[in-house]
Amino acid sequence: MTALLDDVRFAFQPLFNLHTGGVVAIEALARPSDRSAYELLRDAARAGVLLETDAALAAAAVRAAAERDTLLPLHINLLAATAAKAAEAVGPLLEALQETGRRAEDVWLEIGTPFSRLRRDALFTGLDLLRMSGFHLVLDGVGDGDVPLSLYTELAPEMIKLDRRVVAGLAEDPGKAALVTALTVLCEHNQGQLVAEGVETELQLAAVRRLGFGLAQGNLLAPASRRPAVDATISPTLTKLPEHEMTGPVRRAAGPRVTDFLHPATALSVEATAEEVRAVFANQAAVSGVVLVDEQGRPSWTVDRNRFLLAVTGPYGHALHAKREAARLADPPYIVPTDATALDLLDLLAHAERSRMSDEVVVVDKNDRCLGVVRVSDVVRGIAEMKVEQAAALNPLTRLPGNDALAREVDRRIAAREIFAVGWLDVDGFKIVNDSAGFAAGDDLIREIGRGLADAAAVLPTVQVGHIGGDDFVFVTGLDDLVPLSSGQLDTPRSAGGMAVSMSLATLVCATGSVADYREVSRLLAPLKKQAKALRGSSWVLGRPGSDRMDVLRGTAPASAVPPAQRGAVSA
Repeated sequence: MTALLDDVRFAFQPLFNLHTGGVVAIEALARPSDRSAYELLRDAARAGVLLETDAALAAAAVRAAAERDTLLPLHINLLAATAAKAAEAVGPLLEALQETGRRAEDVWLEIGTPFSRLRRDALFTGLDLLRMSGFHLVLDGVGDGDVPLSLYTELAPEMIKLDRRVVAGLAEDPGKAALVTALTVLCEHNQGQLVAEGVETELQLAAVRRLGFGLAQGNLLAPASRRPAVDATISPTLTKLPEHEMTGPVRRAAGPRVTDFLHPATALSVEATAEEVRAVFANQAAVSGVVLVDEQGRPSWTVDRNRFLLAVTGPYGHALHAKREAARLADPPYIVPTDATALDLLDLLAHAERSRMSDEVVVVDKNDRCLGVVRVSDVVRGIAEMKVEQAAALNPLTRLPGNDALAREVDRRIAAREIFAVGWLDVDGFKIVNDSAGFAAGDDLIREIGRGLADAAAVLPTVQVGHIGGDDFVFVTGLDDLVPLSSGQLDTPRSAGGMAVSMSLATLVCATGSVADYREVSRLLAPLKKQAKALRGSSWVLGRPGSDRMDVLRGTAPASAVPPAQRGAVSA
C-alpha cells in the first residue's frame, strides 16, 4: 500500500459561495504522478487493499492541507465502501487530525460511489460513526452515480454535490433543471446545501445561479492548484440566461436562509491568549472577527477586530493584555441556527447593542457547534437584491407576479408531490372592450380583476395568483380552495366603460405524478381554454392530464354547436 501512495501529491480547489463571492472551503484532490486517482484506487482494489488505501489517502490529504496553513474547512473524498467500515478505517484519519491540530468538525467527508454492493445497515452504521466523531457528511456525485434514494432522507446529508455531468447539461436540458428543483426542495427539508461541481463555462454558471445554487466549484471559478486559492473571489454580477430558457430558483416565502451567506469562521480555543488573536488579525487582513470555541466546538465568545485592536494597540495595551486570555476582550456571541432566515438575523441584530450591530453572527448546528459566521453587510445586500428581483418580476399594471413566479410554484408543488389545480382566466372579447370603451377602461378592468384575485389569495391559504400579460391571469391552488376561488371570480359582475363583460376559465387538476413541469401544464391548458372560449357567457371548463374528458361547469354552447363536453363536478 505504501508503494501505491509514494507518488501521490494533492491539489486544492475552492468552493465558492455564490451569494458573497468568497471561498468557503477547500477540497483536497489526490493527484498521482502517472495515473488518475480512479486508476490508483482500482489498482488498490485488485491488490486487496482498497479500504486501507482510501483511508490513507484521506489522512494524507489532511497532512497536505496542514502544510499549506489554511484555516478554511477541508473537504476530503471517501469511498462509500470505506465509510461502511468506518470503525476499521477512521483510525488513520483521526491520527492525522491529531498530528496537525485540526478538529473533525472542520472536515467535510465527501462520500462517493459506488453504493450498490454495500449492506445498507453497515453503511448507515459507518456513516453514523463518522458523524458522531464530528465529521460533516456530503453526498458526492449525485445525479450520475448509484446513490440510494434512502440516503437523501434517512442520512439527511448536510451537503449534496451535483455531479459535473449533470451541471454540464443544466443550460439546455429541462429534465436536469427539474432534477435540481427536486433536490432543492429536499435540501430545504434537510436544512442542507446544494453544490454545483465542475462549473466550466459562463453559460453553466448562469444556469447554476438561476436555479438557486448557493455553492459552486469548477475551473471557471478557480482551478485546482498546489497552493489553495483561499483569497480568490468571484463577481456577484454574472451572465444570466435569457428569461424564456429556464424557470428560476425555488424561493422561500420567508426569504433566504442565513446559510446562504455563510463564511468560514476563524476559530480559536476559548483559552487562546490575546497575543494569539492579535497574530491572526496581523496575518489575515480579511478576517474581521475570531470565534472562541470550547472543546466541543461550541462558540463561547466572539472577538471583533476593530474593538480588539483598539484595546491592544493603545499605550500599554500589549503589556496589559498579550499573555492574558483573549476572552477578556471578547463579547458573548450572537448566535442563530442553520434554519434561521436572513430576516431572523436582522431581527436579532435590531435588538443588539448599537456598537455591535455590525458584528459577525455565529451559525450553529443542532449540536450548537460553530458552522461559520454571517456578515450583516452580505445579508442586507442579499435581501435588497431579492426585493429588486421580485419587483422586476411583477406586472406593472396589476403588481401581480408573472410567468416565472408561477412556473416556480408549479414546479415546487410537482416536486413536493402535491395534488393541485392550475387555472387560466381571461376576459371574453377583450379587444372589442378596448376598441369600444377605450384602452384606459380596459386597463381599469384588468386592475379590478387583479385586485379581486389578490384579495381572494390573501384569505385562501393554498392559492398563488399571477398576471402573465394582457387580460390573461393564472392561479395555482389546492383542491379545497379551487371552487371558492373560481366561483368568486366568475360570480362577480364585471364591466368596462358601462359595457358588461364575461370571463372564461380553464382549470387543470393535477394529481401526483400526472405532469412533469410548468411547460406541460401550459400545453394541457390550451385546449381547455379553447373549449371555454367557445361557450356563451362566463364559462368554466375543467380537465385532467391523461384524460380527453372536459367537464363544462359553467357556460352554454351556441345553439348550432354540438355539445363537445360533459357536465360534471370537481373531483381529484
